[in-house]
Formats: sequence, structure tokens, C-alpha cells
Amino acid sequence: MLIITLIVFFTLIDQVSKYLVVNYFHKDITIIKNTFYLIYTQNNGAAFSILTGKRLFLIIVTFLIIVAIIHYIKKKCIKDKTNIIAFSLVLGGSIGNLIDRIVRGYVVDFISVKIFNYNFPIFNIADSFICIGVFILVFISLRKEHKK
Repeated sequence: MLIITLIVFFTLIDQVSKYLVVNYFHKDITIIKNTFYLIYTQNNGAAFSILTGKRLFLIIVTFLIIVAIIHYIKKKCIKDKTNIIAFSLVLGGSIGNLIDRIVRGYVVDFISVKIFNYNFPIFNIADSFICIGVFILVFISLRKEHKK
């Protein structure tokens, strides 16, 4: 039950942030000059705008990944709270971007970060959740391997 609650929570945070961006951001906003901006963009592809214009393919792949993760969670009967949080972040972010692709036809991206003259591709809250969740899962996995 905790995992379902967290997935819904993370998906809602993502969708509310995108709703606010689409409906209330009418110009770029500088948060930290030369470092952090809010810039509304429509991403018709996946990460780094790869597979642009492959909407149906991305919907199918994302759906299959979500189903596979849910199957894995059920099969392994995940109980550890860190794993639950990590999987919830990945699923919540994936569902958030899937909703965008289905409803809007594109993913709303709006976070722009520049560090040491490198402009990261513009991303969103869902992307952040996915990355954080994957990082936690990799960290847990590496820690378990190190203990062996």
C-alpha cells in the first residue's frame, strides 16, 4: 500500500508542476543567474530529445517498462522502505511522463541547469524522480555486491 501511495504522490507532484508551467509561465524565469532557469519546452522525444516524433513507440516502451517494474516488485515482494521509495520514484516519474505523451502528445520540460559552461538538456520533475530512483537502486545494488 505504501508503494501505491508514493507512486500516486510523485505522479501528482510532477503533473501539478507541469500544469503550473503550462498555464502560468509566460516567459523564461531566472532562478540563479547563469545557473538555474525555468524555461517551458515541449519535448516530442525521450531524454535529450532522442527518438523525436516516435510518440507511439515511446508510449509502448514506457508502458512495458512500468508493467515490468510492477511485475518485478510483486515477484520479489519488495518490503525494504528504501527500495519502495526508489521504485516509487521511478514509477511515479515514468507515469508522469507517460501521461504527458498520451494527453498532450509531448512531455513538458522546464528545468534548465547550466554548470561550468555546460547546459544540461532541459528536464522536468518526473525526469528528476526517475534519475534519483535509479541512482538509489544502483547504490543499493552496489552496496550489496560490496558486502559479498
